[in-house]
Amino acid sequence: MTPATIPLLVNGRTVELAVDGRAPLLAVLRNDLGLNGPKYGCGLGECGACTVLVDGVAARSCAMPLAGVAGRELTTLEGLARGGVLHPVQQAFVETQAAQCGYCLNGMVMTTVALLRLEPNPTEAQARAALSHNLCRCGTHLEILAAVQRAAQLLESAPAPARP
Repeated sequence: MTPATIPLLVNGRTVELAVDGRAPLLAVLRNDLGLNGPKYGCGLGECGACTVLVDGVAARSCAMPLAGVAGRELTTLEGLARGGVLHPVQQAFVETQAAQCGYCLNGMVMTTVALLRLEPNPTEAQARAALSHNLCRCGTHLEILAAVQRAAQLLESAPAPARP
């Protein structure tokens, strides 16, 4: 049986893949499209390393079948920067040195982008709640929370096209 062709809109680019629709989105992003921002962590949708945006909402790509995102807008870490300029959330994570090993970074950044889309000026409690399902084992939690606040500041002063 030949796999069906599945249309995807990934990082603003339309692609059509002849892949089994049951394949995990994460595997397709990494193996077929060469997008290595989302990481394989637990494979159960629990750790957040594989987080991507699906229609602007944070989603765990390891637990999502490819067929479930056909025709929907997908954004990976690689799709945030524009014209060689980091997205304000990425810039904030750099400025606050919110990464140590970097494994959780994809999930933290993508979840922050989704949070700031819904709540442009989150409280620390809102940021903690939004990020509570993203595991970081290195202990950069304070820097990550600082990055969320810095990202909110950068987005507030950014021109409209740079906003998530």
